[in-house]
Amino acid sequence: MNLHVSNSALDVKDVEQQPRRRPTRFTLNGVLWALQAVFGFFFAGSGFGKVLLYDAALYADAPRAVAWYAAVPQSLIVFIGICEVLGGVGLILPAMAKVKPALTPLAGAGLTLTMILAAGFHIVRGEYALVPANLLLGGASALITAGRWKLRPVAPAPLTTARVLWPFAVLVAVVLLTFVPTWYTMTNVQF
Repeated sequence: MNLHVSNSALDVKDVEQQPRRRPTRFTLNGVLWALQAVFGFFFAGSGFGKVLLYDAALYADAPRAVAWYAAVPQSLIVFIGICEVLGGVGLILPAMAKVKPALTPLAGAGLTLTMILAAGFHIVRGEYALVPANLLLGGASALITAGRWKLRPVAPAPLTTARVLWPFAVLVAVVLLTFVPTWYTMTNVQF
């Protein structure tokens, strides 16, 4: 009987010493950061692919991969690409560095407008299968805009070494994970 009590006491003591797990909570701020990261990387990569079409040979081959490129002047595709790259980077870096974080909702608003215009373009051309992607991308950008503008804005803060290093690391990740593979694919893969 005494042995049972001591085992019971050890069990209670062991339970008390185990670290307690905090339940996973989804917060608006966390959801916004996740959306900013995912869609920031997406827009930066997608836009970079369009920027690469400044090359005449790539532009000539592009309509075989993406039909609507044939209906748009080369300079407009490159301009759209530049806007998407800047918008994608703008979704992440200003808020992360806390330097001019008001640029993040502006980037989201610009990307939302871009996707609204893209949806209208595809509807006019009868490319209805492309419209849901435009609505998803535009809706996510609008959510980021609303979230970072009024619901959970990021406050500006003084520039420190840490506030420079993290955004720099993210910028390197964007280059390595989106720009390099996009460049390699577009210059080495035949469509």
